[in-house]
Order: sequence, then C-alpha cells, then structure tokens
Amino acid sequence: MHKDESKKDSVRMNTKGHTNNGFVQNEAVTERETDGSNQADPLKTSTIDIQEPDPIKPYAGMPKEVLLLYSSQARYKVPREILFWLIVVSVVVLISSTIAIIILSPKCLDWWQVSPIYQIYPRSFKDSNQDGNGDLKGIQEKLDHIINLNIKSVWITSFYKSSIKDFRYGVEDFREIDPIFGTMREFENLVAAIHDKGLKLIMDFIPNHTSDKHIWFQLSRNRTGKYTDYYIWHNCTHINGITTPPNNWLSVYGNSSWQYDEVRNQCYFHQFMKEQPDLNFRNTDVQEEIKEIIQFWLAKGVDGFSFDAVKFLLEATHLRNEPQVQKNLDIVTNYSELYHDYTTTQVGMHDILRSFRQTMDQYSTEPGRYRFMGTDPSDQEGIEETMMYYGKPFVQEADFPFNYYLTEMNTLSGTKVFEVVASWMKNMPEGKWPNWMIGGPDTTRLTSRFGKDYVNVMNMLVLTLPGTPITYYGEEIGMEDILATSITGSYDTSLLSKSPMQWDNSSNAGFSKGNQTWLPTNTDYQVLNVDVQKNQATSPLKLYQELSSLRLTDLLLSRGWLCYIWDDANVLVYMRELDGLDRVFTIVLNFGETTEVNLQGLSIGLPEKASIKLSTTFTNQGQTVATAAVRTEKGEGLILEHRMPTLLHHQEAFKDKCLVSSKACYSSFLNILYNSC
Repeated sequence: MHKDESKKDSVRMNTKGHTNNGFVQNEAVTERETDGSNQADPLKTSTIDIQEPDPIKPYAGMPKEVLLLYSSQARYKVPREILFWLIVVSVVVLISSTIAIIILSPKCLDWWQVSPIYQIYPRSFKDSNQDGNGDLKGIQEKLDHIINLNIKSVWITSFYKSSIKDFRYGVEDFREIDPIFGTMREFENLVAAIHDKGLKLIMDFIPNHTSDKHIWFQLSRNRTGKYTDYYIWHNCTHINGITTPPNNWLSVYGNSSWQYDEVRNQCYFHQFMKEQPDLNFRNTDVQEEIKEIIQFWLAKGVDGFSFDAVKFLLEATHLRNEPQVQKNLDIVTNYSELYHDYTTTQVGMHDILRSFRQTMDQYSTEPGRYRFMGTDPSDQEGIEETMMYYGKPFVQEADFPFNYYLTEMNTLSGTKVFEVVASWMKNMPEGKWPNWMIGGPDTTRLTSRFGKDYVNVMNMLVLTLPGTPITYYGEEIGMEDILATSITGSYDTSLLSKSPMQWDNSSNAGFSKGNQTWLPTNTDYQVLNVDVQKNQATSPLKLYQELSSLRLTDLLLSRGWLCYIWDDANVLVYMRELDGLDRVFTIVLNFGETTEVNLQGLSIGLPEKASIKLSTTFTNQGQTVATAAVRTEKGEGLILEHRMPTLLHHQEAFKDKCLVSSKACYSSFLNILYNSC
C-alpha cells in the first residue's frame, strides 16, 4: 500500500513539471501510461496534460551510466576525437623534428676541439718540494692558471721512470712515475683534480723504444723466453773493440744505429741513442704488451695520448743499405746523408697505429669520455705522408698528426705563413680537423727565432685559424729561450726552450723555493712573468685570454669557413665566415714592416667601414677603420667585424680559396647549427 502511494506521488510530481535528476528510473510514468491505456475510454480524449521530463544535464560527480549518455553525442565526441588526433600529430611532428635535427645537425665539437691544448714540460712548470725540479704536484697547484686561459685540455710530456741522460724518452718502466716527478698516488690526485675542474689530460707515449735498463731488454739480451725477440738483434762482427754493423743504417743522432752487446754477442738496433734500443714491433707479443700499457693508463683516467716517433716503429727485414744522398761519399755518418727508405714509414706501421686506436676506442663508449689520439711523426715528413696519419675514410687512426710546420719556419712573412697554412688545409682529408703549433719542447721558442714583436700576432694567428691551437707553456706571456752560456757543462740544444716557467718576480721566478733549479731561469723573469702581465691591460697574457675567449664563444672562429684574401711579404689577410650569419671576421696580420692594405680594391663586397673587434695593441679596439686603407704596424694584428652581402665561399672567384674543416650552417630562427646548407 505504501509503494502504491509513492508511485502516485511520483506521478503527481511529474505532472506538475518536476524533473528527475536521473538517480531513479521513472517507473511511475510507465505504469500510469499503461493503466490509462487499459481503463480510458478510447472514444474520449484524456484531459490530463502530462509534461515531458527535462533532459538530464551534466553535473559534477555523475555516475558512469549518465556519463555514457553524453559521451556518444556528436558535440562531445567530435571535439574529443579532434583533440586526440592533434596530440597524435603533435607527437609525430615532435619526434620527426627531433630526428631531422639530429640528422641535419653537424657533429658536436669534442673536448679536444673546443679550446687550445696546453702543453707542459713537467720538469720546468712548477716545483712543489723545493728540489729544483718541476713535478706533478706543482702542475696541480697551477691548474687555475690554465683555466684562466680558457683552456680545456692539458698535455703533459713524458714523466715515466727513465734515465736523466735521454731527458725522459728512454723509458725504464712504462707503468711507473719517475721519482723526480712524484708518485703514482700524486699522479692519481692530479688526474682527479684535472677532471674536477672540467679539464682533460693528454700524456706522451713513446712506443718505439725503451731504455737499455728496461727489464725487457735485460731479459732479451739473455735470450729469456718470449723476450728473446722483443728487440731487433742481428749478427755483426766485433774484433778488437771495432764493430762492423750489418748495414749502413744511421742513428738520428749520427753514426751507426747498431750497437754491439757483449752479453748476447750480437748487435741491437737503435734509431736514437744507443741507450734507447728499438722494440721489435713485428713481434705480436710486443704489440700486445704496448696495448696493455695503453689500457693501464686509460684505466687511470687519462683522456688521450700523444704517440711520439711513430714513423720509426718498423724497419725493413731485408737489411739492405739505405741509398746515399751524395753517392760519391765513401763514409756517411750524419743522418741527413741517407734516404731513410728502409727505416721509416714502413708498410704495416699504420696498421699498428690503428690497432692502438681500436684499443683506445674500447674506453670511448661512455658519453663525454672520448679518448684522444695524436701522433708525432717526428721530424716532419712530406705533407702527403703526414696526412696519412689521419687514417682512411672508413678507418680511423689519429684525430690529428701534430702540425709542426709553423715551428720550422726560418723566415717570417705574410706569404710564407700563407703557404704553410694553405698547404695543411688543402691536403687535409675532408672532414678532418687541423691543429697549429708555434713551439714545443724540442724547438726554439718563437721569440728567440723572430723576436718579441711577433708574439701577439702569432698567437692571434693560431687562435683564429680553424682547428685546435696547441700552446707550449710560457707562450701565453712571450717567454724566450735561455742563453746557452747560462748552462754549465755539455747540454742538448733543446734544453734552451725548457727553462722554468716564469710565474712572478720572486726568487727563481716563482718556479721553485729551492736554492737551485735544474735549469736557470731566464734573466728577464722580473719583468716578464704571469703575475706582472695579469695586471697589465695590454699584455700578451691579456690578449691570449681575449682571443681564447672569443674562439670559445663565437661560431665564426670555432665553425666558420677560412677564405684567403691577400698575402704579401708583410701581411696575411683572411676571412672567417659562416652560412646563416650576415657578419664576418676579417683578420689582418702583419708579419713584416708597417704597411697599408687597400681591401676595397679587391672588389669582393667589403663595406667601406669595419669595426675593430680585437687588436694586438688594444689601443684602437672598438674603433672603425676604412677598408680602403687598413694600416698595421710591425707585428700588429686586427680582427675586423663587418657585414657581407655575399659570403666569399659562395663567390665563384673564391671557390679554391675557401676551406672548411667541419661544414656547418647557422639558423638564427631556431638558434641551431645544421649541415644541409
């Protein structure tokens, strides 16, 4: 009875226009309509006006059943499908754009490309324990100086355990640090400090030979097991103290490259000093031994190697005499008197280097931990032979062979510098990376070759050319060789460029607090040192910092094309430009006397005025110069910034005068680099 009353009340509510919110099925209406059909007189019309229920409207918290009533309606379904497909299309576009950017973007410059490499001769950099010798701990103390130069990579020359006589190049143990430089723990601390400061470490490795005190040699001369053939031994006659060698091969330092050994009663071969016997790289055990040593140092955290004297790794097995330069000589004793057809760059030598590369690649898989490989052919070969060290198109070898051609110049002129730069760039395999050096441990310092006037302009040269500049310690302040008269006793002339680093005007130039240093400091250290130049607004140190910072931050220098404009006895002019940038750098370098160049007369589209971005004199920086009369003093360099309506490498007349090492273009809209120019 109660249910019936409820149903009747429901009918009354609906007839009065009330709306069911959808929680209860409106069964009363159905029942009433059914009852009416049974009881009403079909001949009479109903006088009751029953209103249609209002449609249910969406509301918060509606149950699934109500929600489904609306989900299939067009006004809800269509927007939902449109939104869905917009999301799908957006995701596809985003993924496609990302893939396209990756494909079109040039390879990022690696750590050995983004900044100069700073080369340190460790015995002369900083003494930390007052014994007069530079050491590893001393290098660690001075890392901030390297950072202040905007440099990311440190190259430390040989510090293996070896005898003093051959200046660290006759190694007694490849896995030990020479006590002069410190301990293995101090080396590990140095590696950690270098990496903590965001730097990378390159070290020397001389695989061609060892010291005659090396355990391998001692075992070899006694014919012990596998070490019997670790070195190159041949029969020779030795009568009354006089040795008749197997052939006429000569040492780099002169006289026969064969040395009689009384223990083995044979002669061993040495390309360098008799205390440095050559390893036998035709013995696979030797190759594997060297690879294990490479792995040993890589595991210590070393980021790369400079492989020294690699062209000497193999010799011909037939032992024929090498041809003489002058055939009428009865006796030859100087290395330059022979053509070294059988003792350098033999077939198979590059295969050995590629195996070193493969070993290093095993440690290059981790992002940001690529292991650099440089090669030093020693005594720069012809340009074609040097380029072979880059490897083949699909077979990588060295990241680059070290470029010593600028260090070998005896005269300085705009034309001479142009020839050296153009020779490397034109012969370098496509897609490879150049490098530039103006000094090193075994060469005369720039200031001692050409004078102090050219320090700044030469630093501007190497820091504005495409590729990696390599700075020998002290070049950033213009250090020069010490005088030969400063050294007592016999000495190697290469010592003159290895004098202690000049840090300040205190005793021993701040290099050491000891009573004596292994080499004397230069007499000019009180006025030429890091501390003095830090406070001089126009010093070589300040210019170096400005140049290295510009190279690090400006795409024109790190990525741009190199286009030669002009060269003569006094000046060299070239342009750095990049597709996508409407501004360019024109670099004017004076290697001779004061001169004036009319760049407008070249009719290449230069504007009438250009602003001076950077100058070696600093006095005219920020000023404008008329391109019809660009005047430079002796040893002065200018970086001019201006716009170009048509870049030179797009002009037909400059097709053969523009070169690039890593092609890239810049999109100002997306602020990215791409290589599909």
